[in-house]
Amino acid sequence: MDAPVPGPAAATGSDFLQLRIAEAPVGGRADWLAGELRRAIADGRLPVGSRLPATRVLAADLRVSRGLVTEAYQRLREDGQVAGRGRGGTVVVAAPMAVGGGPAGTPVPAGPAPVLSPRATGPAATPYTTPPRSDIFDALRATPARIDLTPGVPDLASFPRAAWLRAERAVFASLPSAAFGYGDPRGAPELRRAVVHWLARNRGIRADPADVLIVSGTAQALGLIAQVLRADGIDAIAVEDPGSLGARQHLHHWGAATPPVPVDEDGVRVDALRATGARAALLTPAHQFPTGVVLDGARRRDLLRWARDTGGLIIEDDYDAEHRYDRPPVPALHSLLADHVCYAGSVSKLLAPALRVGWLLAPPRYREALVDAKRFADLGNGTLPQLVLARLMDSGELERLIRQLRRRHRERRDALIAAARAHLPEAVVHGAAAGLHLTLTFRPTAPPDTELAAAALARGVKVHPLSWHGQAPYGQPGLVLGYAARTPGELTEGIAILGEVVRATAKRGSEAER
Repeated sequence: MDAPVPGPAAATGSDFLQLRIAEAPVGGRADWLAGELRRAIADGRLPVGSRLPATRVLAADLRVSRGLVTEAYQRLREDGQVAGRGRGGTVVVAAPMAVGGGPAGTPVPAGPAPVLSPRATGPAATPYTTPPRSDIFDALRATPARIDLTPGVPDLASFPRAAWLRAERAVFASLPSAAFGYGDPRGAPELRRAVVHWLARNRGIRADPADVLIVSGTAQALGLIAQVLRADGIDAIAVEDPGSLGARQHLHHWGAATPPVPVDEDGVRVDALRATGARAALLTPAHQFPTGVVLDGARRRDLLRWARDTGGLIIEDDYDAEHRYDRPPVPALHSLLADHVCYAGSVSKLLAPALRVGWLLAPPRYREALVDAKRFADLGNGTLPQLVLARLMDSGELERLIRQLRRRHRERRDALIAAARAHLPEAVVHGAAAGLHLTLTFRPTAPPDTELAAAALARGVKVHPLSWHGQAPYGQPGLVLGYAARTPGELTEGIAILGEVVRATAKRGSEAER
């Protein structure tokens, strides 16, 4: 944080920033300075990519201690708005959504994604506190955070690079030249056979390779299904409530309405599903997202009865069924009523989302139309990654990886739960027996979860508000936390910060009511 090396957009001192230390409240100068710097970043006086004044220069200009300036800079670093670059100084890396009294929904200037953080003097209008946009996940992913507890992210550091390279070399050694041409839009036969064997071993599903359509992840599967159903006269797909915001956004993009169906401790309410009149429903029965509940036996039977009675279609999103710790596997619905179930799975939670490989098993009445939709979407997935993945599945390498991951994930989940008990004793933990995330809910009188998430991000901890994933009010504020990609120490620290945030936010709310 000493004098930056010469370069563009380097601020020189308090004159450039129009700072007046006399305006600072006694005893709160570091808070005041951090707030003024946030305003300068927001209004463009300190644009993204520029450098803050050296701490000793700004301290001399303001006639304050260098430690006070260092403390203010540290708060901006914790917010993710600036980053230290060694001899390059302290650089602005992101701008807040609204600072200094800007209205809710203030547009974000062109450039890097915004920091979703509170104002210096209270919660800001951020994507956490406004209706989620279609690009909300892009913005949140691009926002820096010291401890990222975003749900749905596997342990990317555990990607089996050596095993993948071995499999890739083996594939290339025997690959005929013809394999470099256009492939079957349904997917490489080798991967479709491997998926059939994989699902038989891990999910109890009996299928034929001809039943399998290889897709670019569950997101594409939902798009293809929505298009095919719409052509069949079905323009509404019921969804769980709360349920995945991302899945809902994909369905909306393809013109499907998403009537909500409430979820309770036994899973989706089938009586409420009947009441919607929908002819299709997207469900996560093995590990409901985000609550983590498992669809119980009576509900399963009622759901299958609904499908038979109405000719309805169940879209089974089996997004993380391989990750389980304290309970036996739950049978896939497809294994019970294949003619009424579209089954979707992928390697996004097994290996990495970047591979963009998944599979879709559909009832015969929709199979040909789905293949056509895939053909005209992209002519089929890339062949080489499919062949490498098939080899990993067939060799047993993927099973070995899952066994390792289960042990590691259980350790991390346990650390998260222990930290929650210590630092958030009032919170209730949901869905911890399986998956890569869990949900914490608070008393109905707690602050809104969007406010908690925004305040947490200002402290460098990134989470999802539970309310993001609901269409109707859930009744309790909550946070959805991923733990697979963080170490036990990081998880413990992140939950300790969340505990401080919850208490501080609740205190501000009670003081405001007086």
